[in-house]
Amino acid sequence: MTDFTWTDQDRRAVDTARVLAADAVEKVGNGHPGTAISLAPLAYLLYQKIMTVDPAEPRWLGRDRFVLSAGHASILQYNQLYLAGFGLELSDIESLRTWGSKTPGHPEFGHTAGIEATTGPLGAGVANAVGFAMSARHSRELYDPTSAPGTSVFDHYVYCIAGDGCMQEGVSGEASSLAATQELGNLILFYDDNRISIEGDTKIAFSEDVEARYAAYGWHVQHVDFTNGFTSYEEKVKDLYDAVEAAKAVTDRPSFIKVTTVIGWPLPNKAGDHSVHGSKLGGDEITALKKELGFTDEPFAIEESVVAFTRENAAERAKAAHAQWDPRFASWREANPERAELLDRVLAKQAPSDLIGDLPVFEPGSMATRAASGKVLAALATATPELWGGSADLAGSNNTTMAGVDSFIPAERSSHEFTGAPGGRTLHFGIREHAMGNIMNAISMDGLSRVYGGTFLVFSDYMRTTPRLAALSHVPTTFVWTHDSIGVGEDGPTHQPVEQIMSLRLMPGIDVVRPGDANEVAQAWAQILNVWDRPAALILSRQNMTTLDRSEGSGFAPASGVTRGGYTLKDASGAPKVVVVGTGSELEVAVAAAEKLEAEGIPARVVSMPCVEWFQREDDAYREEVLPADAPKVVVEAGVTVGWKDLLGANTEAVGVDQFGQSAAAGVIFEKYGVTADAVAAKAKAMLG
Repeated sequence: MTDFTWTDQDRRAVDTARVLAADAVEKVGNGHPGTAISLAPLAYLLYQKIMTVDPAEPRWLGRDRFVLSAGHASILQYNQLYLAGFGLELSDIESLRTWGSKTPGHPEFGHTAGIEATTGPLGAGVANAVGFAMSARHSRELYDPTSAPGTSVFDHYVYCIAGDGCMQEGVSGEASSLAATQELGNLILFYDDNRISIEGDTKIAFSEDVEARYAAYGWHVQHVDFTNGFTSYEEKVKDLYDAVEAAKAVTDRPSFIKVTTVIGWPLPNKAGDHSVHGSKLGGDEITALKKELGFTDEPFAIEESVVAFTRENAAERAKAAHAQWDPRFASWREANPERAELLDRVLAKQAPSDLIGDLPVFEPGSMATRAASGKVLAALATATPELWGGSADLAGSNNTTMAGVDSFIPAERSSHEFTGAPGGRTLHFGIREHAMGNIMNAISMDGLSRVYGGTFLVFSDYMRTTPRLAALSHVPTTFVWTHDSIGVGEDGPTHQPVEQIMSLRLMPGIDVVRPGDANEVAQAWAQILNVWDRPAALILSRQNMTTLDRSEGSGFAPASGVTRGGYTLKDASGAPKVVVVGTGSELEVAVAAAEKLEAEGIPARVVSMPCVEWFQREDDAYREEVLPADAPKVVVEAGVTVGWKDLLGANTEAVGVDQFGQSAAAGVIFEKYGVTADAVAAKAKAMLG
C-alpha cells in the first residue's frame, strides 16, 4: 500500500476531464456528458493512482483490466486515455462520435488503444468484467500453476464501472451471482448510484437495495457517499482509494463499491437533472461550468501543463510497475520454457501445427453430431491446452465436457460429478446463457486462451447480443448450440429452432457452422480453432444421423472439404443436371434425394454446405466448380427457407420448415413437414420441368 496523495494538479486534471466531456458532446451535438462529468474523479483515480497500466504498451500482460459497463459514457474513459497518453490526442476528443474517429459513441475493442471490451448494451460490461476475472485466474493456473494466488506475473485486478441501467439489466445479476460462486477476489465493481436514467428518476421503475443484493450474492460490499446522506456534496476520493485497498485485502470474494453521486455535478444549473444523461448541455451551461471551475470560455481550451503532468505521472507509474514485473516475468520464462512456448503460440494467434492429426476419425455408422463434438473435445483436451469451456447447465446434453479434466470451480464447491481443482477447464455457467456469452467474449478479448460455451440453439435467443458483440469485436468465441431443429422431437416447438440458423447467417462477421456428420464435426472444430479474428456458431444435432463411409471407392469425398465451407460430397453420374445441397442432419436427406434422382436417370451432384461464410470466402472459380451457375440447386435444411436464393443464386429452391414444430418423434415431424428425400427429389424435377 502506498501513501495516497491528491494535489491541486490532480484536481485540475479532473476538472480538465469534465470540461473536455462537456465540450466534446457539445461539438458533436449528442452524447452522454453527465456521468462523464460527475465520475471524472473516480476515472482519474483509477488511471492515475490505482490501476497498473502502461500507456506505451496497452496490451502489456502485467496490466490490470478496466471495463466501462456504462459504455454510453465513453468520453469518461476516452478523456483518461488521452490524459494518460494511450495514443489519443486532443483532436480525437474533439472528434467524439464522428466518422472515422478513434472515439466512437461506445467503447470498441480493437478500435481504440486501451479499450479492453466493446460495451454499450447495459449490464454486458459487468458480465465482461466477470469474464476477465475468470480469465486472470485461469491464465495463472494454465501458465504458472505452481505459484500461490496473488504471487504470479499473471495475477492482476479487474475494475468495472457500472450504472443504474447496468444494475437493472438481468445479465448483470446473472454474472454477479456466478462471480460470487467463483470467489473472484480479483474483481472490483463500482456502482455509480446517481438514480438517473433516460426517463428520469429511477424510482419510477427501480426501488431495490442494490447493496443488499450484492451482499446476498456473497460479494464484499462497501459504500462511499459523495452526498453525505443528501445533505451536502463532497468528492471523497480518499475514501474511494481506501475502499479499493480494502477490497484488495479480500481475496476470496469479489468486491462491490457503491458510489452515491449526483449526475453532472458540479454543473451549476443542471446537476442532478436527467437531461444531462444523454444530451448536450448547451452553451450557457458550459459557460457557467467553466466559470465555476476557472477555465477559459472557449471550446477545448485546456492547459498543456495539465496533460504533461498526467502523462508524466502515468509513464512513471508504468516504469515502476515494469521494474517490478519484468524481472519476474523473465524468471518465469526461464523456469517454464514449455509453458512460455504455449503462451507465445497463443499470443501469436496460432493453433497447434498438428491439430488435424490429433482429431478422431469416425467409422461409418450413426451418431449425433453433438456426441461427435464431445469426442472431438476429448481429443482436443491434450492437443490444445489453451482450450476450455462448458455450458449453461447442459453439459450432458451439449456434450461440452472434456473427458478427464477438472472443473473451473473452487475446490470446496466440488460435487459428486464435478471436481473443482486448480487448472480446471470445465466451465459451469449455470442457467445463465446471456452472462455466459459475455463472459466468453471477455475471455476471448483477453486473448490468453480459447473458450467455448454451449446451450440449446433455441436459447441462443437469450444471448443474442453476445455473438453480435463477438463479431463486432473480431474475437474467436465459439458458441456451441445443439438440438438444432425440429429433430429435437418430443420437447415440442418451444425447444425446436426454426428461424435461428438463417437469422444467425444475417449477422456480419460470424461463421455459422452446421456439420453434416461426425467427421465433418472434427474438421469443423479444426477450422474453427484456426480462425482467430471472428466468432463461430457450431450448430449440432440431438438426433443420430448417418456417419458417411468416405473410404476410397465409396464415392464420397473426404471430410477435409469442410474447411472450404462447401464441397462436392458425391458427384453426379454425368454432367450434373441438378445440385442437391445439404447442411447438418439434412445432408443424409440430400444424399438419399440424389440417389432417387440418379435412379430416374437425372445426374445429381450432392454438395455439403456446412458453412456458407467459409464457402463465400473461396474464390469465384472454386465456387463455380462446386455450384455451376447453370445447374439448378435444391437446398435442404430444417429451418426457414428464406435467404437461400440470396446465398446461392437465383436458380435455387429450398426444402425446409417455415412454421413452428410440434411435439412428436423427430422422424414423424420430418415426414409430416416434408423434409424428406422424396420432397427434395420432387422439387428438383419441378425445377427441371
